[in-house]
Amino acid sequence: MDKKQEELLRRPLYLYDLPPEIIVSLSLKKDADEGLPAQDELTPSSSSRMPSPAAPDNILGSQACSLCSLLFATVQEQREHLRTDFHHYNLKQKLHGLNTVSEAEFEKLLEELEESLSGSDSEDTEDEEEETSRKDTTLTALLRKQATLADRSKADEAEEGTDSISKRRTGKAPLLWFTSPKLPDKTFFGIYSALFTPQELEKEDAIVEAIKRRQLAPISMPKPPKDAQSVPSTYNGQHIFLCMIGGGHFAAMVVSLAPKKSKHASTGPLNREAVVLAHKTFHRYTTRRKQGGSQSANDNAKGTAHSAGSSLRRYNEQALVEDVRNLLKEWKGLIDTSDLLFIRATGVTNRRTLFGPYEGQVMRANDPRVRGFPFNTRRATQNELMRAFIELTRLKVKEIQPEPEVPAADAAGKTTKPKPENKPAAPRLTEEEEAAIFHTTQIQAIIRRSKLPALLSYFTTNKLDANFRFQPADTQQNHHAPTALHLAASQNSAPLITGLITRANADPTLLSSEGKTPFDLAGDRATRDAFRVARAELGESAWDWEAARVPAALKKEEAEKRAERERKEKETAEEQRRKAEEERLKKEGPKVKESKPRKGGVLGGAPLNTREEEVRGLTPEQRMKLDRERRARAAEERIRRLQQGS
Repeated sequence: MDKKQEELLRRPLYLYDLPPEIIVSLSLKKDADEGLPAQDELTPSSSSRMPSPAAPDNILGSQACSLCSLLFATVQEQREHLRTDFHHYNLKQKLHGLNTVSEAEFEKLLEELEESLSGSDSEDTEDEEEETSRKDTTLTALLRKQATLADRSKADEAEEGTDSISKRRTGKAPLLWFTSPKLPDKTFFGIYSALFTPQELEKEDAIVEAIKRRQLAPISMPKPPKDAQSVPSTYNGQHIFLCMIGGGHFAAMVVSLAPKKSKHASTGPLNREAVVLAHKTFHRYTTRRKQGGSQSANDNAKGTAHSAGSSLRRYNEQALVEDVRNLLKEWKGLIDTSDLLFIRATGVTNRRTLFGPYEGQVMRANDPRVRGFPFNTRRATQNELMRAFIELTRLKVKEIQPEPEVPAADAAGKTTKPKPENKPAAPRLTEEEEAAIFHTTQIQAIIRRSKLPALLSYFTTNKLDANFRFQPADTQQNHHAPTALHLAASQNSAPLITGLITRANADPTLLSSEGKTPFDLAGDRATRDAFRVARAELGESAWDWEAARVPAALKKEEAEKRAERERKEKETAEEQRRKAEEERLKKEGPKVKESKPRKGGVLGGAPLNTREEEVRGLTPEQRMKLDRERRARAAEERIRRLQQGS
């Protein structure tokens, strides 16, 4: 790869703002499916030369599900995924020797099912064996249905004399691949076909011309409205609408396709950003915890449950429907003028929420602009929508190697083995490089556990400088945080920062590959104060604090006083909130029937009808559980009153 090619591929390529040399040289690769992996097989390193937005900086290799081809930002998200029906279904598929499915394919299987795959008869937590058996029953039914369809397909193929494999290959791939002389040898551009119309996909020349027509000039950032809650009723520029709904979570966003104009012209398109015209999220408690599925799906399958939790979930489901439809009505001008509508709606109930039918309906399922996300998505949030927009509009850069030739047979019918090619061996690491990688792993593990004595001892024992640069330097994390001080700042570990600067002589002026000092990575006030305290303790002559971008010095006593003051203010605010909540519950909560007192007006030696006595002797967990039950009863009582009033 020469310097021009390396410079061209160094930054992300945005579909609607491509360099002119790329636009004039693009051509569709006719045999794009040969030798190219499916979209769910693409890893962040193979699908793009830039870091994937789907993977956070600190993601670990274990925070992934290889069975479902998903990555998770936290261990908690991974654990929640392992309890989902989607994962259990793929596990069953694997055990039966069948292919796993993507999240979108699994949702299509569920659209025809009215009941939850992991439903339950009662509101209490069932035994694990009973819950597993219920999942197995319905999942086995899905597998049996799939097997029946497969048997019918095989029978039809036997009659027609066709092969099932050839039929499976007739499906359309999510990515279109393009060649360009500006790319290195055996390297291709990938663009999602969902961004094009069916008419444009019919002809090769039409696709290339469509890409040229989609080029938009950068725009200036519009001034934010005075009312932060208001959104523009219409927008003349090209834009798209993105929406996700499922599990009580809803997120919607309208994004302009024209990129934001860079403030620094010298840096070119590197600083161009997306312009979000409107965004909104709703989160309601509608999913039955630990048991899965919505309350309406459980009611349809098992009958109406009569409990405080079920009534609250029914109320929240209806409230979510009203919130979503009111938002769509408010955004009608933006939705009607959108170029495309990318929507993920899990299940029949959520699709009816968006597509109705209902009075004043905004979106329709048969709208030709409607698209599904051609890749796996996570919980509906604003960050997930932005990640999906970036994934949709960025060009993928993929280098592929030709498949090895099939061994040819000689005249005698024997297979001749091709001569092996002399491939260059991977360069072996030197002892110094291996030692540097080992030290990097150990130091980073100690910093994540925030163990200052262990970190200082490790530097001393191994005779390492506190400014030791992590290796290999080209990894994503080491690129972002190349030294111990950078990593401690990004982890918001104030004690480590103070100890590294004052006791280990760590240099706060060192820059990362992104040109950031350790102070630039600090994420909260306590972390930033640690740098200022170190400046006060070491003095102005110790380091060039201006180059380190550290503000004025701050004495340790002042920092501790301010932290203590803020802590007390938070405690006071929390205490006031609790008291206000207790007063509200006293007024709105249902009355409890009084038991007949024994002699002396006490029952079991405790005064009656006092909330303090009710929680006496309970653990914090039991108190929280009691408080939740009170709120649920109060909500059920309000719903009952509203129903009687109507």
